[in-house]
Amino acid sequence: MKKLNVGLIGYGFMGRAHSNAYRKVNQFFKLDYQPVLKAVCARNEEKVRAFADNWGWESVETDWKKLIARDDIDLIDIGSPNNTHCEITLAAAKAGKMILCEKPLAMNAKEGELMTKAVEKAAVPSMVWYNYRRVPAIALAKRLVDEGRLGRVFHYRAKYLQDWTISADLPQGGAALWRLDVAVAGSGVTGDLLAHSIDTAIWLNGSIDTVTAMTETFIKERTHQLTGKKQKVGIDDACAFLARFANGALATFESTRYARGRKNQNTFEINGANASIAFDLEDPHRLQYFDHRDDASSRGWRSIHVTDFEHPYMDHWWVPGTTIGYEHTFINALADFLTGLGTKQPARPDFRDALETQYVCDAVLKSAKSRRWEKVTKSKARKS
Repeated sequence: MKKLNVGLIGYGFMGRAHSNAYRKVNQFFKLDYQPVLKAVCARNEEKVRAFADNWGWESVETDWKKLIARDDIDLIDIGSPNNTHCEITLAAAKAGKMILCEKPLAMNAKEGELMTKAVEKAAVPSMVWYNYRRVPAIALAKRLVDEGRLGRVFHYRAKYLQDWTISADLPQGGAALWRLDVAVAGSGVTGDLLAHSIDTAIWLNGSIDTVTAMTETFIKERTHQLTGKKQKVGIDDACAFLARFANGALATFESTRYARGRKNQNTFEINGANASIAFDLEDPHRLQYFDHRDDASSRGWRSIHVTDFEHPYMDHWWVPGTTIGYEHTFINALADFLTGLGTKQPARPDFRDALETQYVCDAVLKSAKSRRWEKVTKSKARKS
């Protein structure tokens, strides 16, 4: 196998998920490339060294610019907060490094356009970590849609619900709570949660044309961890929007961090002329499927236990009937990226795919302010 020296930026939640993927991927997938955990970068030297020791990274950096400048780094993995994605991507692309980037792509579409242009100009292999595409049940849904099982699609409805920010005493900002700081995150549930829902929707049902949205910030001020002062909360705590797809389907999307009892409920349902499918991330190994063409005497919703070797990705894991978890979606995604390096068929979503999702997020936030239907900007044609 060819060695691929990885430089990871960020050691938080995503840093752990990505590190685990690099360590495990060659144990379950037969690939031409083997990731080498060459260096991890973060500002706090003591904490990043402890992280490196725990996960097996060979070295550490505290300046991402030095990491990118290293000749022994082939790939830059951006797992740092959203406000760092653009500058790091531009520098990594200029240096000719491969790039993996966490979602959302950027703070806004303007940044996303700069990043996409730089990556495509550099012609470097790249991918954005929209890992839910690699949930086997969601990948099975994609297969059923592509096979035409559903027929003409009429409706798409999605929810992404959590409950961890309800307390007014919860601060904003800092290493752990930067997602509540608009200057670092760019937006709240729209960019953090609905971006996942939007990416999945576009992947399954095509582009979104228009949206009309409403958002709410329930707690207007929170103490900032870095200043110790009460500051205005600039992110959206909740968002709901209607959408029309290019294929004519109607859609509803809802997301909040104020749904008591919902820890990470990511759902979608698609209703077609012939069949419907439904998925819930809190029951991730099952896909619900209804086919109207079944015999009337036995017609009904069926629960497909997505663990057989015939199901997406599952032939790489355990025996049928056993399940995989959240961390495996990152391993599946990394395997697709590494496979693409060998076959010269790049894995997706790439930066242009992620930019399309960013355009929808921007239109949603714009609509919430204008209180009007907003047209979604269309991404330029993909370069062949």
